Amino acid sequence: GILLVTRLDGYTFADIRGMIDRALEARDRGVAVLDARSDSLDNDGDLWLKRAARLLEPARVHADFSSAVVMGVKDVIAYASWGSNDRNRKRRDTGMYYLPGAVVTQFVSTDARTFSEPPPGWEITTWEDRKGYFAGSPQSLAADFLRFGATGVSGHVYEPYLGFTPRPDLLLPAYLAEGRTLAESFWSAIPAVSWMNVVAGDPLCRLRR
Repeated sequence: GILLVTRLDGYTFADIRGMIDRALEARDRGVAVLDARSDSLDNDGDLWLKRAARLLEPARVHADFSSAVVMGVKDVIAYASWGSNDRNRKRRDTGMYYLPGAVVTQFVSTDARTFSEPPPGWEITTWEDRKGYFAGSPQSLAADFLRFGATGVSGHVYEPYLGFTPRPDLLLPAYLAEGRTLAESFWSAIPAVSWMNVVAGDPLCRLRR
């Protein structure tokens, strides 16, 4: 047997305490937001997001397969996107309202590079804008989602390659439909161990029905 572990981490102790408290309040409700970059069939990431949409109950899915960035959705229990790898994403905060128990995953190479808080006003930028980097990268940060109200999040300390990022079409059905814990759901969705992946959240968090 094995023991599945996750990180209890965040920008501040208050963020960590909030994450744990929300895990205790997790309920089986809310929608899964799936934000692809386009309707193209040229990349695996968008194909996984589309497959996740087909595997979940239609009433629980808020999916967008255009080039637009999904903003301001209420009652979010899961969120999967390209993060700052979506060229149209300009803001760290997309204004989602996360329910207790909400999980987040993104196809971003360096979003768990640090759990130190950026300076006020810092925003994601491009690789060409080196003056805009924070902690060695311009990309979005996994810890932001814990600050914004999510209960669990995955990220990467360095380039994982797309094929080794969490698969939303495995993660979300496991967590939302099969009743698995947060740790079990991310475990089922990450293809490799001891690689670049990080998962923060209460490992025993489960959506109570």
